[in-house]
Amino acid sequence: MDFEAELRAVPERRYHHLHPFNRRMHAGTLSKEELRGWILNRFHYQRHIPIKDALILAKLDRPERRRMWIHRITDHDGGVEGEGGIERWLRLGEAAGLTRDELWSGEGVVPGVRLAVDGYVNLCRHGTALEAVAASLTELFAPDLMRVRIAAFERHYPWIDPEGLRYFRVRVEQGARDGGQALPLVLSWARTPDQRRAALDALAYKCQVLWTMLDAIEEACR
Repeated sequence: MDFEAELRAVPERRYHHLHPFNRRMHAGTLSKEELRGWILNRFHYQRHIPIKDALILAKLDRPERRRMWIHRITDHDGGVEGEGGIERWLRLGEAAGLTRDELWSGEGVVPGVRLAVDGYVNLCRHGTALEAVAASLTELFAPDLMRVRIAAFERHYPWIDPEGLRYFRVRVEQGARDGGQALPLVLSWARTPDQRRAALDALAYKCQVLWTMLDAIEEACR
């Protein structure tokens, strides 16, 4: 198996689309309380995305690489007030009956989610550029997941205002673009067996972060 195929095989086996909580979400069997709990806890991850991307940006040693990466921060923070992925997630929360204050306060975020998010941010802070960028390659699978999620929400959760689903719609295109930019970097940097193993391990770790978050959310819902 070539290295790119090895990279793609990691999320095929370990991405959180396979998690029972995600499967229940897409099957339409989550209660309103469970879905709100997921939105609230997932926001803790969303609000840290620009932070981890700023840490990765600082590791990139060439202007062309930094120019390629910096848009990710703007994608989530927005170029102006009222734009960006964080704003769209807040609107998803509002569409599901949560308030912005509830989301920003962090109250209700379970310890397992905090621990998982801290772990991912620390990988980007302390790991190599190769490891940090490789961990982002879960984005290769995000567009398909977003398409499934949009269809599931429209079909099973009509009580959520469709405008609240805009985060997922935008991420279809953004995820494809971001994964397509990060993959060539990883393929070009990981030349030795040790480097390739480090990249694969970082991607597996990111998958585990997402899986652990859902474990913690599912446990809190019981």
